[in-house]
Parts: sequence; structure tokens; C-alpha cells
Amino acid sequence: MRTTYYKVDPVNPDRGVLTEAAKLLRQGGLVAFPTETVYGLGANGLDSKAVGGIFRAKGRPSDNPLILHIDTPDKLSKLAATVPASAQALIDKYWPGPLTVVVKRLPHVPDAVTGGLDTVAVRLPDSLIARELIRLAGIPVAAPSANTSGRPSPTTAQDVARDLDGKIDAIIDAGPCAIGVESTVVDCTTPVPTLLRPGGITYEMLIAVLGEIEVDPSLAGSTAVPRSPGMKYTHYAPAAPMFLVEAGQESLSFLLRREINQALAAGKTVGAVVSAEVANELPQQVITAVYGPRAHTGVIAANLYTALRSFDNKAVDVIYAEGIAEQGLGLAVMNRLRKASGYRIICE
Repeated sequence: MRTTYYKVDPVNPDRGVLTEAAKLLRQGGLVAFPTETVYGLGANGLDSKAVGGIFRAKGRPSDNPLILHIDTPDKLSKLAATVPASAQALIDKYWPGPLTVVVKRLPHVPDAVTGGLDTVAVRLPDSLIARELIRLAGIPVAAPSANTSGRPSPTTAQDVARDLDGKIDAIIDAGPCAIGVESTVVDCTTPVPTLLRPGGITYEMLIAVLGEIEVDPSLAGSTAVPRSPGMKYTHYAPAAPMFLVEAGQESLSFLLRREINQALAAGKTVGAVVSAEVANELPQQVITAVYGPRAHTGVIAANLYTALRSFDNKAVDVIYAEGIAEQGLGLAVMNRLRKASGYRIICE
């Protein structure tokens, strides 16, 4: 398969380009496109055969549900059997944006999208390009992240091409994504809404609207039937084995240096994904990827997957990552780092 590349302005995209890409989606093709979170791999969300192409291109397990993307809030009623009050409250506040709600589905939503569940995950992205593409296609667009399954999600078109060139029909390049981690997923079918995946809408922002929210046990590493995308299987993993160091601020630098020095003494080539503050404290021979200053979780989130992917072409034997506080976007960052490490965690 030959992949077509489209370069568009993120503020004033070429309507002709988006019209061509929308036509590919209607015809059952696969199109990677930017959102405010990460690049998504889109297909006609009501066409089981087209959706099956997503799983084949990514090498994604078929029981892992997908998110349906829509262009206006009223389109939710065409996918959802009911819209609970909790879902409506979140939609009113945070759509368009990096928020996915899980609701009971209507019968015509394919099992290929839902993983056979009686629920469907739906999002209205904030990205102008994403919304216009969906509008022109005239269909809900199923779109997980546009990467090989298990790899760090793509935040640039170049990341998409490294994983999926020749496997999909088209890539729309509009530069880097602003947020850098996937959308927040909230199950609104439970008596108390349940946070299934932390993301661009933070826990604190959810509480401000809902008053209370439960956190799914999967965020602590439990494995069960996945109720939303990103809840099962290894995700976000760099090319080399990674260990995540979690500790209080005073101990964290010491633990990182200890583990790194032990690995160096054993003759290993070591990589590190760390803050700007810690990078200056590491031995010179360590290959570092700086994700940003500790105090700026938004910067860290935006740079996280780029930092993880930076080791693809570097011959390191092991990677150590610095954990951060779980406030705000820090919860989403730590969720991704734990999954990327395969829950190989070093604590005090």
C-alpha cells in the first residue's frame, strides 16, 4: 500500500485536502490525522470491515475497544442509547476537548468498535482539523492512536510514518500535538462515574463538575476485561526495557543515580527519561531525554512520547525514568510511564 501525505496548516487547513481525506474514510480507508492530544488512526466507525483495518495496521488486539470521534455534540444521540446526567454535565463543560465519555450504545454500533461490550466510548475533539475532517466525512470516525500497538503514541506525523508508512492510506501532517497524552476516559454508566484513563481533563477538573468520581482498579495495574481504550496490554513502551523510579522529591535523585550507577558498573549502556533538574545530576555517559521541568506537568505531558521514542535509534540496554507528582496532568503522565515500564517500578 502507498501512503499519501498531506501537509496542512493547523489554523487554516486546506479544505480540498480534508475533502480528499474524508472521501478515503467514506470509502473504507485508513487516515491518520492530528488531534489536540495525539495523532489518531481513523476509519469509518460504522463499517466493521474498515474498523478491522485499524486492528491489522496497528497489530492491535481485537478485544481492545476504540473511541468514536464526532464533530458536534448532537451526534452523540445517534450512538448512545442513553446519555446519563453525569455524561451531559461533563460534555457541557469539556466538549470539544480531550474528554471521552463511555455510555450505553445503540445496536448499530459495531462490536468491532466496542470490543463486544454494550457500551461505546465517544469524544468530540477540540482540534479544528479533526472536527472538519469528521464533518466532511459525515460519519463517526473510530480512531485509536496512530502507532504500532504497544509503542509510544505519536505526537507528530513523522512518528506516525515511522510506524505505519505503507500500512495506511493517508497521513495528514499539521505539526505537533499540543497536549501530548490521550484523552481522559470516564465511564458514565456506573452509579458513580468512573475514571478509566487519566488524560488532558484532569482528575481535579472532573471533581469540579461531578463532585465525586471513582478510579478504576486498572490504573493500579489490575488486568480485567478492558472497558475503554488503553486499559489492557503493554502500552507506550520504548525500544529498550524501562524502569520507573518513584519516590519522594528528596529521595528520587538518589535512587535514580544509584540504579544508573549500578547499571553502568555492570557494563550496560544506560538511557534516562528525566526532568531538566535531574538531567544535570547524572553521569556524563548516560544518554538522557529531558521531558521538561518538574513543575510544568503540561510541558512534560507534551514531551513525554517524544522522549520515549528518542531511544528508538540509540543503542541503550536499559532506560530509567523519573516519576513525578500525580497532581493535575501528572496523573496521566504517571499512568503512561507505569504502562511503558511494564510496571517495573523502583520505590524507596
